[in-house]
Amino acid sequence: MTLAKPEQTEYNAFYAGYIAQVPEGDVTAHLKEQLQKTAGLVAGLTEAQALHRYAEDKWSIKEVLGHIADTERVMSYRLLRVARGDTTPLPGFDQDLFIRGTAFDEWPLQRLADELAVVRQATLSLFAGLSPADWLREGSASGYPITARALAYIIAGHELHHLRIIQERYI
Repeated sequence: MTLAKPEQTEYNAFYAGYIAQVPEGDVTAHLKEQLQKTAGLVAGLTEAQALHRYAEDKWSIKEVLGHIADTERVMSYRLLRVARGDTTPLPGFDQDLFIRGTAFDEWPLQRLADELAVVRQATLSLFAGLSPADWLREGSASGYPITARALAYIIAGHELHHLRIIQERYI
C-alpha cells in the first residue's frame, strides 16, 4: 500500500524525526523489509552483546528491542482506534515505566526476535484490513491530533531510529 507521508498537521511535532526517516514508497513493504533487517541484526548478536549498554544509564540492546515491540503495540492500538473512527482521546505512555516493568534482559535473545516478528505480523494484518478512507481518519493521542496514516509512519520511523542508535552506539 502506498500511503503518502502524512502532513505535519496530522501528528505531534515530536514524531517528525521518526516520520522523516521513513523512505518514500510502500510503507507496508518497508515494514516487511524492516522486519527482515532487524531479524538479521539480532541473529548476529550473542547473548552477552545483547546485554551491552553504551552508557550506565542507557538501556541494553535487549531492552531496546523490547521497547520497539512495546511501542509498536501501543501505536498499533492507537492506529486501530483511530482507523475505526474512535475519537476518544488516547493517553500517552511512559516508556521508562514500561522498561522498569519488564525483565527483557532475562529473556533469551531469540524470544525477543520472535516477539518483534509476532508484533510486526499483527501490525501488518491490521494494515491489510484498512480502506483508503480509514488511513485518513483523525483521532487524538497524548493531547495532539493524529491520523492512522501518521501512526503507520511513526511505527516504521521509530524502529529505524532505534536500529540506527544500535548500529552507531552499541555494535
